[in-house]
Amino acid sequence: MRVVPVPQLFDNYAYLVIDEQSGEAGVVDVSDAGPVAEAAEREGVTLVAVMSTHHHPDHVGGNMDLAAMHPDGAMRVFGYAGDAERIPGITDPLDDGQDFELCSAGGSSGLRGKAIFIPAHTRGHIAYWFADEAAVFTGDTLFAAGCGRLFEGDAAQMKASLEKLASLPDETRVYFGHEYTQSNLAFALTLEPGNEQLVKKASNVESLRAQGLPTVPSTIAEEKLTNPFLRSDSEELRASVMALSGESAVDDVAIFAATRRLKDNF
Repeated sequence: MRVVPVPQLFDNYAYLVIDEQSGEAGVVDVSDAGPVAEAAEREGVTLVAVMSTHHHPDHVGGNMDLAAMHPDGAMRVFGYAGDAERIPGITDPLDDGQDFELCSAGGSSGLRGKAIFIPAHTRGHIAYWFADEAAVFTGDTLFAAGCGRLFEGDAAQMKASLEKLASLPDETRVYFGHEYTQSNLAFALTLEPGNEQLVKKASNVESLRAQGLPTVPSTIAEEKLTNPFLRSDSEELRASVMALSGESAVDDVAIFAATRRLKDNF
């Protein structure tokens, strides 16, 4: 499997997920069909599927336009079954834990993935995990050093969703929905300035962005070391959150909720 980030809008990413054996590809989160079609042509692959993580227009706004480029109806559109009415063009609704196959030209075995239900940013958000390829596409739930806003869920729900993702193997590459990494790390450093791994990652990301390069992918291992939303048990982070928020939070969910409120106003 080869993954090609496709910049969308201002700071979104779509991703071509390419099966190099078949020459077919799926695409994660299409806001604008044009750049995706151009990227597929440039890479010499045939688009056969869309994988939508959630219903927000900057992640599904190009679904119907991309499907219209394939009038034979060959374009499959994956999305969460419980939110099917909000995923334009959905053909393959997926439930939590459901396996699916992507790119199986000529009946040969293609890329095998699994849907992971991770609500809170929206009530119908899923991730796409390719275990054999050590890759997960997390949309707007898990970012590098961050997480999505709580639009349709609460802190406990988001914390549980992130813990699902954090339970994946450490080497799993994380492909997220927006280029927020530099800002996320700046916020994280206000909470854990003594975290050496965090300081190192911030320096590396600063160098990447200065060259105009993307910060994807991260890994699950990196996120457990540097993402404040996966570090509610850090004593330094807890002390910082309570000092900055003025709250006397004691349990992990309360710390998480206070951290999210601080980030909302950062």
